[in-house]
Amino acid sequence: MTPRTFHDGESDGLEALEALDPETIESFSDLLAAMKKTAFGGRRLGDAFEILKKMVEDPDCTVILTLSGAMTIAKMGKIICSMIDRNMVQAVVSTGALIAHGLSEAVGKTHYKYHPSMTDTELYEKGYNRVYDTLEMETNLNHVERVVSQTLKRMTPETPISSEILTREIGKTLHDDYEGPGILKSAYEQGVPVYIPAFTDSEMGLDVSIWAMREKRQSQAQPPPDLSDQETWQLLQQSRPAFNPFLDLNSYTEKLLSAKRLGIFTIGGGVPRNWAQQTPPYIEILNLRMGTQLTPPRYQYGVRICPEPDYWGGLSGCTYEEGVSWGKFVPRKEGGMFAEVLSDATVVWPLLMMGLLESARRR
Repeated sequence: MTPRTFHDGESDGLEALEALDPETIESFSDLLAAMKKTAFGGRRLGDAFEILKKMVEDPDCTVILTLSGAMTIAKMGKIICSMIDRNMVQAVVSTGALIAHGLSEAVGKTHYKYHPSMTDTELYEKGYNRVYDTLEMETNLNHVERVVSQTLKRMTPETPISSEILTREIGKTLHDDYEGPGILKSAYEQGVPVYIPAFTDSEMGLDVSIWAMREKRQSQAQPPPDLSDQETWQLLQQSRPAFNPFLDLNSYTEKLLSAKRLGIFTIGGGVPRNWAQQTPPYIEILNLRMGTQLTPPRYQYGVRICPEPDYWGGLSGCTYEEGVSWGKFVPRKEGGMFAEVLSDATVVWPLLMMGLLESARRR
């Protein structure tokens, strides 16, 4: 057996760790930088802060924020507003539910703690919609519908719309008529597009569908009064809004094609995360089938906060390394920088945001 030669680590260029010394930490950014030199989840968070900071400070980087989960019900809405207002992100891709619940905040409505003494049957009877440990009032969503209806008055059911167009118009309504902060209000004011790929999976999607039915009915003669409920439904559902999701796809693709560099900051996973990464395969397929020679835009920076690990095989847990195999990300050896924090975003996102704000103030 060949005798082993013991190395000291430093001679091989290994990075030394350091004990986290609370006596030397004076800020959130100090804490996050110190955590990078520790281990386990702390190091992951420290790595995420370093890469996220580089991403938002890179003047040539277009940053995409993707959102899933009940982050607005979880009271993370003002963090999103702040990231938009401070030019940390240049586009948002979100679930519709997250934006709809954010709208209830934007019009001044309140979410409440769920008390475990109440049964879900009782909650339903009182119009309290439960999201784990928090309640969204059904009356809040009625106010959301008023904002959507107020916005749709500027449109007709025949006007082609997309989620980007509608969210921008709702943002204008909030800007014109509501004083408080709001995600879509900030996005409108800063010129940041908001895309909702699964638009009908939201309160707003349902509102738009019913609006088209109502507009059609009001423009036509009243139906016979003796129709059954099923016959009424069959008549109503023939009226559909001119919603075109391909307007979103190509608008988003144009934004990515014009970017010098790309970064993605993902909360959770699901449809927003995957849709936001579809542009490189879209362009590669376009080149193959249409003879174009466009350069597929790949993400150079990536930070993900999600408690789901990759070994479950789910979309929310898929790693950036996996995305490299799809041509969606720049490989690490070519300069790609990625960090993934397996944690609840409500725990670590505020820490990252405070670190970013402190760094910005120091600059």
